[in-house]
Amino acid sequence: MSRRTPDVTVTVIVFNDAERLPRAVESVRRQTHRNLEIVISDDHSTDGTPEVVRRLAAQDSRIRCLRLPRNSGGCSAPRNRAMEIARAPYLMFLDSDDELPENAVASLLAAHRERDIDFAMGAVRRVRVDSGRQSTWMPHLVRERRTLDGIEADPRLFFEHLSTSKMYARAFLDRHELRFPEGIHYEDQLFSAQAYCLAKTFTIVPDPVYTWYVAPYADQDAASISNQRHKLDNVRDRIHVQRLIDAFLADSGHESLREDKDHKFLKHDFRMYAGDLPHRDDAWLTAFADLVNPYLETLAPGAYARLPRAERVVLQLVRDRRLDEARLAARGLGHGVAPRQVTRDAQGRPHWGDQVPESAAARRELDLSDLELDTRPFFSAQFRHEITEITRGPGASLDLTVRTYDPALRLPVGPQRATLLLAPGRRRLTVPFRLSPVRPGVHEGRVRLDLAAARLPLHGFEGTRHPLLRLTHQGLSHTGLLLAPLSFRALTARVPYRSGAAPHRVSVEPEGHGPGRLQVRWEPAGVTAHLVRPAVRRLARPRVRRAVRLAAGILR
Repeated sequence: MSRRTPDVTVTVIVFNDAERLPRAVESVRRQTHRNLEIVISDDHSTDGTPEVVRRLAAQDSRIRCLRLPRNSGGCSAPRNRAMEIARAPYLMFLDSDDELPENAVASLLAAHRERDIDFAMGAVRRVRVDSGRQSTWMPHLVRERRTLDGIEADPRLFFEHLSTSKMYARAFLDRHELRFPEGIHYEDQLFSAQAYCLAKTFTIVPDPVYTWYVAPYADQDAASISNQRHKLDNVRDRIHVQRLIDAFLADSGHESLREDKDHKFLKHDFRMYAGDLPHRDDAWLTAFADLVNPYLETLAPGAYARLPRAERVVLQLVRDRRLDEARLAARGLGHGVAPRQVTRDAQGRPHWGDQVPESAAARRELDLSDLELDTRPFFSAQFRHEITEITRGPGASLDLTVRTYDPALRLPVGPQRATLLLAPGRRRLTVPFRLSPVRPGVHEGRVRLDLAAARLPLHGFEGTRHPLLRLTHQGLSHTGLLLAPLSFRALTARVPYRSGAAPHRVSVEPEGHGPGRLQVRWEPAGVTAHLVRPAVRRLARPRVRRAVRLAAGILR
């Protein structure tokens, strides 16, 4: 162990993560600021993690390790035990499945050294483990460098509740006896709310200071705690933490921030559960409403008013226990999908569903007037396209029965021209068909989707696509989602593209999350998988592309 007092202690917490822990620790070891210590806090792992920890500690004298005598089941205890032995005046926290960008410590420490602040925070880079796609978490909050005198200067920061994106002054944490709450999940939310409210001054830097690997569609048993939304205990834990935050705000004299905090809960926490409602059964929905409704009654009315109309509709339907309709409404969140039906009151205002709500509060929340369903431009009009039946056709084709709901009666009376769109490559497959009127506001038609007719790239295609439905009217077009029946079983076929030279395994299934779109998935098979695709990947490497461009320049 180094005898020099470190500037920063970075705590890496781990539980049964022997595979990814070395990557996390290495990201701390390669920091450009070298004078730091690394505390690996093992929450009593039962896999090969202890041996990995010993090996890592032998490689670098800056690494210290501790092991909890029993598993705590969360992140708080291993972080708190590490804080007890940390030697540095500044503290950071890292999870074993994530990383620190190489300048993270230097950027945050520089902010502390510029002025006397309680903590510094920076940008979080989110990386999807399934696609590699990168984005910045809450980019509007960390876009520019700024120093704030308390959370009141920008209450939107409640949305950035990660404890791992920050470097804390140890004196600040000790002065307020601020530690992670043990025995509960979502500890970051309470800890961060307390830190925001107790801090007199903190600085935000736009530099990336944390790399967060996200697996949003991992198997339920392997999902992180925040992604285990299918568990009702997960709902209980989240609401319990919200109540603890509410009590803290009241007791600490920050009651004026309650509406901002409630808005964050509705917009972030509840919204995540709302997006899953189409995929939950009746018993789960009933239990969910039992858990959330008492808490929803305590929230500030202004927090609801700040939400988009589609989210307010789902919330009100849950509160009114119109759970089947809540499930339908949730399929349109974020995608501009219309309800199947609207009902107008005596003043002509349209409301969600087949009835005008009885209470004034429900009428206010389910009033769709601000969506301008009657007058918005045709390309942004709201329709709802649902597949009501899927049957196998000849070869690799599927016969779909599609029902289109037009609650604002934007389409003229009579048959409508529609086109199914599918693009696994640059060339799009278009399948025209006709939608015939069933009753006012409802049209239906049948279309055959021949997957063998899809035009794949020469090197094949590996990935997922979601067919779209286009309506054409008076020279204008509208393209919308195609919602699948959520209960149908996946259909799979081996399709011999290019006369058998490029075979693919093609599956059609309902999207297992979000709105539940129809989903088509291609996987190369045979020679395409074993020879063509690997060769294309090799040619796509930057070094190879540069060599090709150089050779082309020489030959000109």
